[in-house]
Amino acid sequence: MRILIVEDERNVTSYLQASLEAEGFAVDIAEDGDTGLELALTNAYDAITLDIMLPGTNGYRVCEEIRKADIETPILMLTAKDGEYDEADALDIGADDFLRKPFSLVVLIARLRALLRRGAGRAKASLSVGDLELDPSTKCAVRSGQRIELTPREFALLEYLMYNAGTVLTKAQILDHVWSPGFLGDENVVEVYIGYVRKKIDAPFDRKLISTVRGVGYRIGEA
Repeated sequence: MRILIVEDERNVTSYLQASLEAEGFAVDIAEDGDTGLELALTNAYDAITLDIMLPGTNGYRVCEEIRKADIETPILMLTAKDGEYDEADALDIGADDFLRKPFSLVVLIARLRALLRRGAGRAKASLSVGDLELDPSTKCAVRSGQRIELTPREFALLEYLMYNAGTVLTKAQILDHVWSPGFLGDENVVEVYIGYVRKKIDAPFDRKLISTVRGVGYRIGEA
């Protein structure tokens, strides 16, 4: 999943980027409001974390402009300010959630995953397609009662497919959301990892969930 972090404190951005990438997210960084707004308007993100106090355009205005552009990407506002009016203002202009600094990384990731599920129209913590279930919080994949061991990259790929179940995803979309924006390697790495995931979640079972749409990309869903 692809996340935009708009934050001017480099120690915070470095920590968040390393931690989120370790969790399988692809991460973009913007250190001021103007850059953050430009990235949000020109790229597709699964979620945005947005500080309020930023150089240039502040977080409130960035959030407001994103919503004016009819972009519905979930936004989690971060701030060192303390006060219920700040939280109310953030929610009133279109933010989906609010978290005060200092925050727990565990809580931040849980909030992001909750926003991602909400954005995909899912209320439950786990994702499911047919008899395949995936729990992003525990990194557990189970099909027909059988637990499936996945590497972090395989899990991130399967998670992205399942968040978009029924939708055909191109190699470019998968690279942006599972590897990193502007990935410079061979795009056939997607085909290789699709093969790895198929061997684990499809090959041992009668029904195949991952399909190739020739000339377009890949889709997960029941036939």
